[in-house]
Amino acid sequence: MDVVGRLNVDPSSILIPEAPQQAPGSLEIVVPYTSPEITSRVVEKAAALALGLNAVLKLVAVYIAPYPADLSCPVSMHEHLTARLTKIAERTCLPSTIHLVVARDQDTGFRSALRPGSAVLLGGPRRFWPTREEKLARRLAGAGHHVLLLHFD
Repeated sequence: MDVVGRLNVDPSSILIPEAPQQAPGSLEIVVPYTSPEITSRVVEKAAALALGLNAVLKLVAVYIAPYPADLSCPVSMHEHLTARLTKIAERTCLPSTIHLVVARDQDTGFRSALRPGSAVLLGGPRRFWPTREEKLARRLAGAGHHVLLLHFD
């Protein structure tokens, strides 16, 4: 396991303010959707890491709309992504929410979906060169989020 960015263990820094879908004092773990296999493995690890904690899982997928088109997600793509995220969320014992964000680029999409200082759990393969998951982890850590990057073989 490699850590990219900051992952504070101080409870005062990871408590999330009360939200309608979240109980007060619970930890929100954000898992960005990268691929079905990787995201499923990350969700399994999130459930293991959050064992005994009052944690809520937030699965976030970003649909990138091309510039000339309207800023909307086609119905078929929305159904496809929602079905995939629902299938992944059903496999975990953690309470989960699904968020589909439409944006022009991935960074803008995640900035709109994440709260300041969110705890983000990412996973990806170990390579000699920087993978897209590692690049995303660096950008999110640079934006002030607490990021944990898991490497899978």
